[in-house]
Amino acid sequence: MIVKLRLEGGAECPVYSTEGAAGADIKAAPGFSAVIRPGEYLAIPTGIYPEIPEGYEIQVRPRSGLALKHGITVLNAPGTIDSDYRGEIRVILINHGKDPFTVTGGDRIAQLVVSEAKKAVFSVSRSLSDTERGEKGFGSTGV
Repeated sequence: MIVKLRLEGGAECPVYSTEGAAGADIKAAPGFSAVIRPGEYLAIPTGIYPEIPEGYEIQVRPRSGLALKHGITVLNAPGTIDSDYRGEIRVILINHGKDPFTVTGGDRIAQLVVSEAKKAVFSVSRSLSDTERGEKGFGSTGV
C-alpha cells in the first residue's frame, strides 16, 4: 500500500528506524524551533501533507524515548489522520516533565502507524446481550 506525501520546506519523508518497526518516525519541520514548558502543549508542524488511501488512517503515536527521558508525549494519542485530510500533519506534543523541552526542526517527535479503518453500521437497540462483566467499568477487573 502506498501513502502519497507532499513535502514542503525541506521536510523529510517518515522513516522506519528498524526492519521490524510498526511506526515510521516523523520529524519537526526544518527551521522550526519552540520551547514547551512543563504542563504546556503545542502543535508542531512537520511540512508533510498526506494522501492516505480510502479505507485507511494514519495514527500519530508518541515516541517512547521522549516519554521516558523527558515526559514528552502526544496529547491526543493516538491521533487519527483521516483518508480525506489533505492538510499538513501537525503533532500535538505535551510536556509532562519537570523541565522545559526544546523542539528543533529535524527532531524526531512522533511515529506514524498506517492502519486499516473499517466502518461500522451502528444499530440502535433497547437492550444488549448479557455478559459476565456487564456494566462494570474502570478498574473492575483489578489493577
